[in-house]
Amino acid sequence: MIPLIKKKTKNDISDKKNKIKAIIFFSNIIEVILVFSIVILFYITIPLSSSKVIFIPKGSTNYIITYLNKSGYDLNIIDKIIIKAKGYPQSGWIDLKATKMTKADFINRLLTSKAALKSITLIPGETAYYFLQEISQKLKLSFPKLQEAYNKYSYKLDGNILAETYNLPIGMDEDHIVFYLISYTDNKYKEFSNKIFGHYIKKSWYKYVIIASIIQKEAADVNEMSTVSSVIQNRLKKRMPLQMDGTLNYGIYSHTKITSKMIKEDTSSYNTYKYADLPDNPVCAVSLDAIKAAIFPSKSQYLYFYRNKSTGKHLFTNTYKEHIDNINKLKNVKRAEEKKIFPKKDKPESKKTIKSLWKTIN
Repeated sequence: MIPLIKKKTKNDISDKKNKIKAIIFFSNIIEVILVFSIVILFYITIPLSSSKVIFIPKGSTNYIITYLNKSGYDLNIIDKIIIKAKGYPQSGWIDLKATKMTKADFINRLLTSKAALKSITLIPGETAYYFLQEISQKLKLSFPKLQEAYNKYSYKLDGNILAETYNLPIGMDEDHIVFYLISYTDNKYKEFSNKIFGHYIKKSWYKYVIIASIIQKEAADVNEMSTVSSVIQNRLKKRMPLQMDGTLNYGIYSHTKITSKMIKEDTSSYNTYKYADLPDNPVCAVSLDAIKAAIFPSKSQYLYFYRNKSTGKHLFTNTYKEHIDNINKLKNVKRAEEKKIFPKKDKPESKKTIKSLWKTIN
């Protein structure tokens, strides 16, 4: 018996064609995915060079990528997709901890790196000259460029940067560093002035900064500040020269011992032995405590003070006679102490000879 051959219907032929089309379609998709994956894998392994510390501005992902491209990084739509999918970069100066990496590693570090900071303290009483030198050494920056930026942004020769500890970004250039420090200080000055006076007038405020800088150089500690301030105010009212050594420890002379020669030869307004007024500029960086003392001096009639070297504190007096008495008293105490420590040795008896004995008989 001959088997019957089933004829293919139009539906069977159509189903078969659809299956073939589906197989071809999925094959094409898989092929596209494979090609895309190979391209991505190749792309993210492209080597990339970068500075160890880079700046990321605040803004959208598009803005950040545009900024990085202008800075020499070749980022595109693929990078934008990856960055958006994985997170958002931290703004500011960040430490990538490497200079050679792949594109994938760069993007990962871009999203996970922390701020690169260096802690530097401006000690109350120190001058801008020495502080800029310290920044130059610790952050490996150019001192002349730091000085140039300081001259550009500063209001006075000193006192433009508040004495405190700063966490400065590693990699930030000289201009940005100085601009940040002076802007930060100006905002602090505004805040403090507004709390006390209800306004901020820069010229008036810096008069207090000048007084605060003298207090900072002269006072033994915070407790003495308001009393030293009262001496300054009392002398200014009487048109007396301040005659304070600390005012000559300005700029490059911050660590110099003041001598009679320097007092005689220095013709700057810092020489308060020659001029019966405040210097034209602050002597050094000040703390908020010193500014507070400049604004709120204690009530006193004091015109003089003298440092007791054994305690480090000052003795304050109203009159010149009392001042001289204190100086002499402390000098006498010092001589007495020296005698106790270094007593005079008795002269040794001379050896008696036969000749000398014979002379005593005659």
